[in-house]
Amino acid sequence: MIVLDTAALLYWTLDPRQLSTVGVEAIESADHIVISSISVWEIALKVKRGKLDIPISIAEYARRLQMIENLEILSVDVQTWLDNLELDWEHRDPADRTIVAIATRLGCPLITSDKLIADFYPQSVW
Repeated sequence: MIVLDTAALLYWTLDPRQLSTVGVEAIESADHIVISSISVWEIALKVKRGKLDIPISIAEYARRLQMIENLEILSVDVQTWLDNLELDWEHRDPADRTIVAIATRLGCPLITSDKLIADFYPQSVW
């Protein structure tokens, strides 16, 4: 099982050439891939603000994600928010904190190119 952060999700689904070799191998060998629903929200905000252009609507993108067989989209529930708050990390981005909280709770690798996350979360892979 692995968790993808938002950038890794975008790279994997829309531009795999942006993934590192190690990231590609981790994703291809994973029997179960987890993302947070906060990543869909984060992507939608970037599209809405004109900071990201994707070739389909965000609704269609989310629908296609839900059809990927070994991909699980975890909702951000109360426990996830509590885990987020318990992180001993000064990082203020709620999406990053939520994704790290999920990976921490699951105890699995997190695919990320984000240096701040990688410096904090020891099971980061890139």
